[in-house]
Amino acid sequence: MRIEIDNLGKTYGRSHPALDSVRLDLRSPSMIGLVGPNGAGKTTLMQLLVGQMLASAGTVRVDGADLQGLGKAFRRRLGYLPQNFGLYDELTVRQFLDYLGCLKGLPAPRRDVIAACIERAALTEKADARIRTLSGGQKQRVGIAQAMLNDPELLIVDEPTVGLDPEERIRFRNLFSRDAGRRLVILSTHIIEDVESICNRLIVLHQGRIRFDGAPSELVRRAEGHVGVIEVQGEREAAFEGRFRLTGRVVTAQGAACRIVGHDLPPGCRPVTPTLEDAYIYSMSNGAAS
Repeated sequence: MRIEIDNLGKTYGRSHPALDSVRLDLRSPSMIGLVGPNGAGKTTLMQLLVGQMLASAGTVRVDGADLQGLGKAFRRRLGYLPQNFGLYDELTVRQFLDYLGCLKGLPAPRRDVIAACIERAALTEKADARIRTLSGGQKQRVGIAQAMLNDPELLIVDEPTVGLDPEERIRFRNLFSRDAGRRLVILSTHIIEDVESICNRLIVLHQGRIRFDGAPSELVRRAEGHVGVIEVQGEREAAFEGRFRLTGRVVTAQGAACRIVGHDLPPGCRPVTPTLEDAYIYSMSNGAAS
């Protein structure tokens, strides 16, 4: 699958545009991380990609055809997990997935397909439990299972690991990564660790525009020389907080060892190798555009 996004824009009312002149070329197989602060335009971009709303400007083409003309043919190729999705509390997990499978047009019998998705989502023991009895993390897994029901060519997931414990997050990161070997996966998240672990491409949105598009390692390379650790005490720490972004703080016998991000590091600061989180913070504060 290939998705070509050309000069895409979306404006709500008379406010500033949620998306402004976005251009992207997305091709499978790939695992793409979409990150950015709240209000950056991530959810708007995903809603445009799944056809939930119309763009104010620009086009989205799927394998050369305009998205708006594809209708059901596109939805059969799509799996989507929005950040806030509805569940029917009185249905069991199995009943809910059967209902969604019917809506997605999966042919009967669907028993084996549903059982496979339940197993992949680690919900076997809860398959016949009513959804209202599940924990928040288990409900999130039901959402992930429904997105996988039709074995989609394009899988778009918005904050899929919210509410999951560390072991579950690792399980689903690995699941998404394996699936990206034969499909296009777009993962929107605030958890930089999820992106760092599995994504081969990173897109950073800020104020409706693309701040960075490329390999995560390239964003890290751009932050080299701009991340360091410095020992501070008392009032001196407050002064650093005003001039630099703090991404870590460890209490020491002398005060605190602060990990700081900035364009010019101060004297006495020991440069360290940036993490992807450091690099993301640096891109946000210094405009490291692609």
